[in-house]
Amino acid sequence: MNGSELRPSPISATVDFEAPGKRHGFLRLPYSRDDSAWGSVMIPVTVVCNGKGPTALLTGGNHGDEYEGPIALFDLARTLEPQDVTGRVIIVPAMNYPAFLAGTRTSPVDKGNMNRSFPGRPDGTVTQKIADYFQRVLLPMADVVLDFHSGGRTLDFVPFCAAHIVPDKVQEARAFELVRAFGAPYSMKMLEIDAVGMYDTAAEEMGKVFVTTELSGGGTSSALTAGIAKRGLVNLLKAAGVMRGEPIHSDTVWLDMPDGRCFSFSEDAGLAEFLVDLGQPVRQGDIIMRIHPVDRTGLDPVEIRAQMDGMLCARHFPGLIKAGDCAAVLAVYVD
Repeated sequence: MNGSELRPSPISATVDFEAPGKRHGFLRLPYSRDDSAWGSVMIPVTVVCNGKGPTALLTGGNHGDEYEGPIALFDLARTLEPQDVTGRVIIVPAMNYPAFLAGTRTSPVDKGNMNRSFPGRPDGTVTQKIADYFQRVLLPMADVVLDFHSGGRTLDFVPFCAAHIVPDKVQEARAFELVRAFGAPYSMKMLEIDAVGMYDTAAEEMGKVFVTTELSGGGTSSALTAGIAKRGLVNLLKAAGVMRGEPIHSDTVWLDMPDGRCFSFSEDAGLAEFLVDLGQPVRQGDIIMRIHPVDRTGLDPVEIRAQMDGMLCARHFPGLIKAGDCAAVLAVYVD
């Protein structure tokens, strides 16, 4: 254990996580800056406790340009009452609050990507300090963790709820039970291309039942995707035994991301032209997109082809693409 791990977190909560009832408050992180010498980052938090039962930790805004989660969680924080709960619900609608206020994926304070900053540091950057607080204070309280995501400004997805394949098959099975209960149009066995430093990984390594989403994208939300988030959130809490009542059944299509062939990355910059839309099937070798050079006319476009049979579950969103960008993601149907 290094010295930083022995330091207490600089973040203090203005709410009591143990007392019965409902409380709104903040996770206050001291942050001295030019416009506020003794200032703070004030991260909104709500805690609802009622009797004995499991604890659900609910987060949105891990990336600041993803909005379905914050919409659902700010709404739940307003409407959920103690009599609805059997256990405890901790709601943090905007986990990386500086990024959320700026509408950016990473924090404008330190360019920190919250979902690549775990386990964090109590003596690190603002983003690392927030990650450390979740790692050492909030995650240990939780039995079930739901972290909302969508594509942000640069990706778009078919709307799905997801969990990961993990070594503990009991933990894995429980996570997929909650994915099913969430009831998104699609349910995914999700493969991460880079799991180092992720909130997901931190929670799963602690043995927590972890569920996430990708609910469309483009740096905005819609009535459809916000509705999926709201309904799915309540369904999951009921299925987890944290909220009274039974989840409402919704049909879902199961998908899997079996290996790295799912991902296609651009090696060129230019104008993106998709020949396949989200949710459409492709066969191995099919052209998914063309990248047109934009520095002169008369040049042939570069083609990105499917490396496997499947369906297009995610795509690059802006009209222009750069070398290294994720261009497309495929998934396969699960019987």
